[in-house]
This record gives sequence, structure tokens and C-alpha cells, in this order.
Amino acid sequence: MPLILIAQVLLAVACGKAFSDSGIASVSADAFLSSLGVNIHVDQGVSGASYIGPLRYLGVRNIRDGGRNSSQIELISRQSGVRLDLVGEGDLEATIKTGKALAASGALMAFEGPNEPNNFPITYNGQSGGGAGSWAPVAQFQEALYRTVKSDPDLQMYPVFAVSEAGAETDNVGLQFLTIPTGAGAIFPDGTRYADYANPHNYVTSTRKMYIDNQAWNAADPALAGPWDGLVGEYGVTWRNHFHGYTSEQLLTLPRVTTETGWDSVSDIGGERTQGTLLVNTYLAQFKRGWRYTFIYQLRDGEGGTGNQGLFNSNSTPKPAATYIHNLTTILADKTPAASLGTLNYSIIDEPATVHDLIIQKSTGTFELVVWDENVRGSDNVRINLGRTYAVVNIYDITASTSPIQTITNVDSVSLNLNDHALIVEINN
Repeated sequence: MPLILIAQVLLAVACGKAFSDSGIASVSADAFLSSLGVNIHVDQGVSGASYIGPLRYLGVRNIRDGGRNSSQIELISRQSGVRLDLVGEGDLEATIKTGKALAASGALMAFEGPNEPNNFPITYNGQSGGGAGSWAPVAQFQEALYRTVKSDPDLQMYPVFAVSEAGAETDNVGLQFLTIPTGAGAIFPDGTRYADYANPHNYVTSTRKMYIDNQAWNAADPALAGPWDGLVGEYGVTWRNHFHGYTSEQLLTLPRVTTETGWDSVSDIGGERTQGTLLVNTYLAQFKRGWRYTFIYQLRDGEGGTGNQGLFNSNSTPKPAATYIHNLTTILADKTPAASLGTLNYSIIDEPATVHDLIIQKSTGTFELVVWDENVRGSDNVRINLGRTYAVVNIYDITASTSPIQTITNVDSVSLNLNDHALIVEINN
């Protein structure tokens, strides 16, 4: 992550916004868009070609999958521009070989440790690890993966994500740390290095069926011990055997990703529209609260299981979720990192507790002020003071289209009626 983005994220976590003398510091559109990902299933035999059209439409930049059928991943990458978070499942030699091939073709974005070893035990060096048994083989694989990647000149620049569901470890092998600190009391030695990023599966659905105000915002809270499978139960005090990891203060700044989050459009509350608005809110809340990458599970119904968590139906027709994400990525589209980032001297008057904002700047200098509400039962009228008069301001609704729903001229403030989703206020600097 660029140092400027790290500073902005840490300030945003601490006080909600990053301020300078002349306003609130922006983040680049390129950085935000590069945080968006989705799970696919080429590893389980789904045709890579079948993903190209949906991924082009969706506009996310990252995919997550295993390493089998890597030639299909290279095809997807060439045709849609996405890169792969490569999940390793115990075969270190195969993982590194696949990673090298993907890196050479430009299709690799990260390595990841084993997926949920509590549910899917692995075998490493002839020993079974995970589940209800010892997690030592899981830790050994993760340590070897990290060490091998970081010692390889062709791979060392790629991030390594931690094992998902580290909180399920049965013995204290120290997977609740990125690097085991001195005096941690873990079975593995102090200084053992596992990952660059923590990796919980903090599903926005929560551990109980509910749809409440600030659902996505709270699920993204790095220090909240709520009904989400978040950082606290994975890297604070592990949920299975209560091994101690990081303090609440340390969790706030812990480098982190989530490689699975999602919402079922049938069995979860609200149907397809709620799935769509909530998952856009999730992308936004995760980024605003310091998550470097967020992967939604999954791209299409009926592939990783029998549920309806897909952004697309099984026949690849888009659900509202896919359409809303398409609208978001199209409005914010920008493939060039900004040479420098500016500030916008805006304020939201009497901002309600369910209203959140993120100021994004394109490489052209245009500001995109994303304002989203997580009020699930009503609406909020807010006024945004822009700090000075602007000649033209466009307003977009991510549930409507990629065209402005309103254009206003010569204004120094904007009024918005918000409820459960994001609007974008576009300001030409």
C-alpha cells in the first residue's frame, strides 16, 4: 500500500476523516478500485471463458481462486484485466510454480494461505493439519509459503495473506499474529513470520440472521466484538480456544484484507435489492475503515455451493448487486494513479450516525464524494457544505444508472435524500 494511503487510512480509522489545513484529504480512485475483488471457481472446474463477460461488466480488479487450471486464470486475466489472489492448500511446490507462471503473465496479485482449515484440513509434508486436530502443519505451510515467496526475487513484491479462520486453531501455533512477537507464548518460535495481511472472513451477513442500521459499517469495524467473524475473534482473542493475539489498539492499524464476505439473495433478509445495496456499502465501508482488499463471495450462483450468494444468476445474467457494482466502478473508473492528491473542504451538516462518506479523486483532478446511508428503515436528509462555489456538480445514484440523476450549477452546497445506498457527488476541481 502506498505510504500516503496508509497515512490516510490510519487517520480515517482514528477520527473518521483525514484533515489538512485546506480540507479533507482524498484517496485515489485507482486505489479504491484496486481494492475490489470477487471469488470465482475455475479451480473447481468452471470454464474460465464463462467469467470474462461478467468480470468485464462488474469492473472489479481482483479475483480469488485456487491454482489448478491456471491457464484458465491467465485467459481471464488477459481478457478482463483482473489479477488472482492465489490460495495455497498444502502443496507448496505447486503453489510457488503456479504463482511464478501467473506472475510472468501479469495475472498474479497475491498469495494466500489455506482456506478455512477448520472446515477444509490440509496435508503438508505428509501430516494432516486443521479441523479438530493439530494446526502445526497449517502453520508450517504458512511459514514456508511466506518465507519462500519473500526470498524469491520474482515473487517477493507480492503480498502474502494469512490463513483464513486463524481463530479456529486448536493449539497455539501463533497464527493469530502476522509475526509472532516476543513473549507471545506460542508453540512456534518468537519471530516466526506468517503473512503481510490478516485475513478474516468477516461476512456482512453476521452470525445470526439480521439486517440492521450500519450493518456493513459495523462488520468492517476492526475492534468490534459483534456478531461478525471479524478481527477480534481471529486476531484479538481466538474464538475457539481463546489464545491471545493483538490488543484492541493494535487491531485498529493491523494490515488486513477479507477474502470472503457476502449476502444470500434468497435466504438472507431483503432479497436481491438489499443484497445489491448492502454489498456496495460493504466495499465502501471496508475501504474506509482500513481494509486493503475485499473479496465478495461469489461471482455467480450455484458454483461454490447451493446458495444464492452470487452477484450474477447461474446463467450469468446480472442481479441488482452486479448492476450496482457496475454502476459504481463505471462512475469512478480511472486506471491511472493520481500524480498527487488534493483535498476538498467539505462538511456534512449534522451527519447522522448511519451516514458515511469517502472522498475520492481521479487522476483528472475530479472529486467523487461518495456518500452512503445505512439506514434500513427510513431516510435521512443531509446538506453538504462544499467550502466554495463550484460551476458544475453532478449527482449519481448507484442504484439508478451510470448517468447523473441531477446536474446543478454554481453551488456551494448540495442537499441529498439518503436511505440504504450510495450517492456520488461529482465535483470538477
